[in-house]
Amino acid sequence: MSQSVVLLICMLCSLLAVRVGADYIPPARLDGFVYSNHHNPDSILIEAFYDPVCPDSRDSWPPLKQAVTHYGSCVSLVVHLLPLPYHDNAFVTSRALHIVNALNKTATFPMLEWFFKHQENFYGAQTKNLSKASVENKVVKAVTEVVGRSYYNSIKTAFNDRKTDLQTRVSFKYSASRGVSGTPYFYVNGFLLPDSGSARDYKAWRKVIDPLVGAHGGKKLEPLHFFL
Repeated sequence: MSQSVVLLICMLCSLLAVRVGADYIPPARLDGFVYSNHHNPDSILIEAFYDPVCPDSRDSWPPLKQAVTHYGSCVSLVVHLLPLPYHDNAFVTSRALHIVNALNKTATFPMLEWFFKHQENFYGAQTKNLSKASVENKVVKAVTEVVGRSYYNSIKTAFNDRKTDLQTRVSFKYSASRGVSGTPYFYVNGFLLPDSGSARDYKAWRKVIDPLVGAHGGKKLEPLHFFL
């Protein structure tokens, strides 16, 4: 499926959200998972749009994580989910992340990293002949492995709760409303980075962020000519 077709689907879903999703759009809280459970409103904001079973999302995560760690409080990171329709089991794995975030926020990013590490278990021949229920059970076992066995019943119950289904749909529609048609996509302070849709290495992140952070005291520099 071409990226233009996916973009059209996203646009249609965004329009439908306005017409038929009034019961839960807009959501009670802003979409996205805040990395390291902190967000400094004065920091540079990076927004990453990921699919848990997207290889490019997987490859882009380590250098982004390294960059965020390097800049410390000067940079904040929020991850949004876009379960792409052409990636096997993208929706159920994205839903799992919403469930984990509700149960134990400290486990959200370890769970994302687990999915990145074990992506091959959730697409292609590994799940081709499995039913939807079987795949869901496989995901439940994976989540339990990461967050702990004591959460098993809560995780299982959450997959039968329509609220977690709606949260995952909201993430998709939010991404569509931002014009995101693939993964990974990156925004910095609200501006889309060039060449989104592919992995970006650590040096590339430094090239983007260094001009925004002064050499003295973390002072931001203007103008943001990189995006113009």
